Amino acid sequence: MSDPDPQQPAIPELRFLKVLVTTLTVTMILGVLAIVALLVTRLPDGTVPLPDALDLPEGAEPVAFTRGPDWLAVATPDAILIYDAAGTLRRTVELR
Repeated sequence: MSDPDPQQPAIPELRFLKVLVTTLTVTMILGVLAIVALLVTRLPDGTVPLPDALDLPEGAEPVAFTRGPDWLAVATPDAILIYDAAGTLRRTVELR
């Protein structure tokens, strides 16, 4: 096989295809950069203020923990203990 002649003009269809591929590559790179930038700027910090300690009733063994906007809940095998954001017990829900 011989090397193509460098003086031979490029085929117009191939030139158009090359422009399309280059445009698609640039578009995809910009899209990925935009998604990464949005994730970095829009995701929350993730740090939630919690009280230093919660006073659980004597013998209560925590099984699960969750929080709401202004309350905390600690689940034990026989009750759900609801605390305010400062860590003061507000309500106890007995489980049967």
